[in-house]
Amino acid sequence: MSELIEKAVAALSERMDGELAGSAKFVLSGEGAIMIDASGVRAGDEEADVTLTADADVFQQILEGELNPTGAFMSGKLTVDGDMGLAMQLASVLS
Repeated sequence: MSELIEKAVAALSERMDGELAGSAKFVLSGEGAIMIDASGVRAGDEEADVTLTADADVFQQILEGELNPTGAFMSGKLTVDGDMGLAMQLASVLS
């Protein structure tokens, strides 16, 4: 597991304030993937209700509050495949 994935798992675990109504996967190009579901946040690459994909730099900027997730999506830096409502829930966790 990459250092970025480890840091992202820790940061997302702190920000989650309850269960997510489904499962989500963040794919960080060239780094790996992070799963969020009823079990919590962990490194993994399984099927999910929504998959968000970005390169590592974009994801790090989102996590650090330098880039708004909605802005990243609108500019094509973050792609979403699947349940858009669940993606919107995650946007509030990330911002």
